[in-house]
Amino acid sequence: MRIEKKAFAKINLGLDVTGKRDDGYHIVRMIMQNVDIFDTLTFEDNDSGEIVLTASSEKIPTDDSNLICKVAKQLQETYGVTKGANINLVKRIPVAAGMAGGSTDGAAAYVALNELWNLGLDKKKLCEMAVKLGADIPYCIIGGTALAEGIGEELTVISDMPACHIVIAKPAIDVSTGWVYKELDSKEIAQHPDIDGIRAAIEEGNLTKMCSLIGNVLEPVTAGKYTVISDIEKILEDNGAIRAFMTGSGPTVFAIYDDENKAKEGFEAVKESKLAPELFLSGPINPNI
Repeated sequence: MRIEKKAFAKINLGLDVTGKRDDGYHIVRMIMQNVDIFDTLTFEDNDSGEIVLTASSEKIPTDDSNLICKVAKQLQETYGVTKGANINLVKRIPVAAGMAGGSTDGAAAYVALNELWNLGLDKKKLCEMAVKLGADIPYCIIGGTALAEGIGEELTVISDMPACHIVIAKPAIDVSTGWVYKELDSKEIAQHPDIDGIRAAIEEGNLTKMCSLIGNVLEPVTAGKYTVISDIEKILEDNGAIRAFMTGSGPTVFAIYDDENKAKEGFEAVKESKLAPELFLSGPINPNI
C-alpha cells in the first residue's frame, strides 16, 4: 500500500507570549494559517518493522532524530505495530524558517501511518499523542485558520482567512528558536498583539483591518539582530503590500496583498534585491491532510 500526503507550511498572523510554565514551555496565543507551500511525503509499509526515511535534501537528517521517525516509532510502540514503513520526503518548505516545516512533516506522518497501519485513530487522539513530540504538530494535523493557545495545543478552528495573495521570503540565515525565546525571556515585552482583534477581523472578512493588527512578539528579538528582516519588509511594503511581517521565530517574512499583480511586483523586487534566496508566491489554504 502506498499513501501520499502534502504537508503544508504555516504563517503566524498573530503571535503572543503570555507566560512560561515550570517545564520551560511558553504559554502562547497565536493565530495560525496554512499557506500553499508544501512538502510531499510518500509512505509504503514493509514487513521488516524498520522505519526507512529518505529525503530530497542533504540538510534533512534521515535517522531517528527526524520527527517523522519519532512519530513512526511512537505509534509502533504505543499500538504494538510490527509493520515498518519506507518514507520519502520531498522538501520544499524552507528549513529553520519559522514555518513549522518539521512539525507539518510530523503531522503528515501521524495521519498517513494511521491509515497505512489501520490504527483507526481520530484526529483528537492523534493530536493528544502529537503534543508529546512538538507543540506545533497538533495545529498542523488540524490545519486551516485556527487560534492556538496553551503551549500551542489548545486549538479553536475559526473562519477562513480572507482571500489574498502572499509573498513569502526567507533570507539566507537560520535562526535558533531556543535563542529567540531565551532573549525574549530576558526583557519585558513592550507590546502585545491584539489576538482577539485579529480573530474578529478574520471573522468579519476584513483583510485590511486584519493586516493592521498583525503582530509578533518575537519579531523585535530576531529583527533586532538580523536587519535583513526589516529590509525585506520595507521592499515588500514599498511595492504594494498591505502589511509585511515576520512569522514564528523567523527569519521568514510574509507580505499580504489584495492584488495579484502587486504581489508579483513585490516578489520581483525582493528577487532583484537578492536578500531572500528562498522566495514564494502563495496564498492562504485550508487543507485537510
